[in-house]
Order: sequence, then C-alpha cells, then structure tokens
Amino acid sequence: MSQMMEEGSRVASGPREYLTFRLDQEEYGIDILKVQEIRGYEKPTRIANAPEFIKGVVNLRGTIVPIVDMRLKFNCAQAEYNTFTVVIILNLRSRIVGIVVDSVSDVMELAPENVKAAPEIDSSIDSSAVVGLGSVGERMLILLDIEKLMSSMDMGLVSAEA
Repeated sequence: MSQMMEEGSRVASGPREYLTFRLDQEEYGIDILKVQEIRGYEKPTRIANAPEFIKGVVNLRGTIVPIVDMRLKFNCAQAEYNTFTVVIILNLRSRIVGIVVDSVSDVMELAPENVKAAPEIDSSIDSSAVVGLGSVGERMLILLDIEKLMSSMDMGLVSAEA
C-alpha cells in the first residue's frame, strides 16, 4: 500500500507536459502521452445515427478512427473549418480516436504548483473529466482527462472491456 502511495506521489510531484489547443476563446491542455499525432482536418465519412458531435470516421493507415468535434461536444458555437483546424489523434488504451479542435498551440510543461483544482460549476464538460486549471504567466489552461472524456457513455465509444 505504501509503495502505491509513493508511486502516486512521485508521479504527481514532477512536472507534466500538456499539448495545448484552442476551442473558441478557451485554451485546453491534454496529457501529451495520449497524443499519437496531429493532422490537418479532412472531411470524415458520416456514420448514420451517430451523435452530432461525432463527425464520422477516417481511414488512418488501415485503422478506422472516429472523429469527434470538440466544439459540438462542449456545446460551443458551430465550428468553422479553416487552415488552422486540426485533428489530434489520441491513443487511449486500446482505442484510437481523433478530436477536431480550432488550433494547436504548443506543448507546455506544468509543475504541480501551477495546477489548481477546478471549481465546482455546472458546465457542458463532465466535471470529473477536468483535471484542474493550469496557469503560466497570463495563460490559463483547462486541463482535461481526455481518456475519461472520450469514454463517457454519450460518446458511444465505450469498449466492451470498459
């Protein structure tokens, strides 16, 4: 038990790297270790009866990847797809998922003292999927547990073993 606590505190005590991206005026961060690649936006093949925020699927080197529009998932204004729009391909356990975002900013390292607990507020984002708020200078990031967010029941992407 104490070994598990030590490992947990060791993981939590060091700085972590986050890929930052924008949706409308907000900036979000996800664990860089979950990111497989970043691609330009290409129109996916629509799947019948899928939720609106699941734009469809693309064939990524022989793997069929569902594409989730994060603006629609978070109930933001309708997205405009332009040259800055990208798809972040995520490797989540045994599943590969793509998320459409307005733009990717950079990779940011955050020390534990720069991450604060998220306030309890009612929002379109599942509060259990918000890890906290990261701050560096004037920048404020909403840090997401992207694995938890992508495995929520409304996604329809929950695997049989989950």
